[in-house]
Amino acid sequence: MRFDHLGIATRDADTLADLFGSLLDASVVHGERFDGLDVTFLDLGNGYLELLEPLDGGGPIDRSLDRDGPGIHHVAFATTDVAGALETARDHGVELVDEEPRPGAWGHDVAFLHPQSTGGVLVEFVEHA
Repeated sequence: MRFDHLGIATRDADTLADLFGSLLDASVVHGERFDGLDVTFLDLGNGYLELLEPLDGGGPIDRSLDRDGPGIHHVAFATTDVAGALETARDHGVELVDEEPRPGAWGHDVAFLHPQSTGGVLVEFVEHA
């Protein structure tokens, strides 16, 4: 497994993409509207920043922004087998948000681990399509 991306919740992905693009010399490599979100990926060379902006209100990112404000939402690790990574997490007593992989942004399969079991960090496993 390796680092894949850091997810950042925001109400203004365009402004944040411009800021991080300038600060980190990072370019936008992918953008899409997915699952009620405007999702923007910036390439850092050794992973990505994923900017998550809710579109229509509601949903987990909107609730996260209301509760916690903008900022780091999750950290994601790439794996060649999300289902196997979930099984390993189960074997270690980690509480799962997703019992099975589900479709994620950029056409990837994803699954999340509950932050109560991972030191307060929402962890995502990503299997690239």
